[in-house]
Amino acid sequence: MLIAQEKRKSNIAEYVLYMWQVEDLIRAYRFDMDQIEKNIIDQFKQPEKVKEEIRDWYANFIVMMHQEGIKVKGHLHIVKAVTEQMNDLHTRLLHQNNDGQYLNYYNQARVNIEELKSKLPEVNPNDIETCLNGLYGLLLMRLKGIAVGKETETAMQTFSNLLAILSLRFKQMEEGELEI
Repeated sequence: MLIAQEKRKSNIAEYVLYMWQVEDLIRAYRFDMDQIEKNIIDQFKQPEKVKEEIRDWYANFIVMMHQEGIKVKGHLHIVKAVTEQMNDLHTRLLHQNNDGQYLNYYNQARVNIEELKSKLPEVNPNDIETCLNGLYGLLLMRLKGIAVGKETETAMQTFSNLLAILSLRFKQMEEGELEI
């Protein structure tokens, strides 16, 4: 909860990746609140009142995952809505804005995005979801100790760069500093 709140304010792409990680952690602990408490919540060095808020946040997350039928795979509607907002801004930056810096990062990532799209099982994922999927996959590979080739590292860096500037533009838009 605390991390999610901070990431939501500071970097929307990191927020989405974090939320995906929370979904997977809940699945890994088989929706068992006792295990989540022991392995996640108790690790926070916070006053008991804050830990109680964190417990409630995880419990609500579990309820939503059950209600939305994503116990095995998939993402919560609230997280999907954010990725859709990100992709909407991405599309507007490409077509309605004269943001040369953004276009430059997109052009560096475009070939890698298309290549990863061709490998994903999902039909027609959008550009931003493709980048997020690539970076999340890289995170999982690193956590498992799987070696990643230089070409993959380079491709993922283009995704990271694009999502970093998109996150900045998203924050600017939310703060009223960017109108599109």
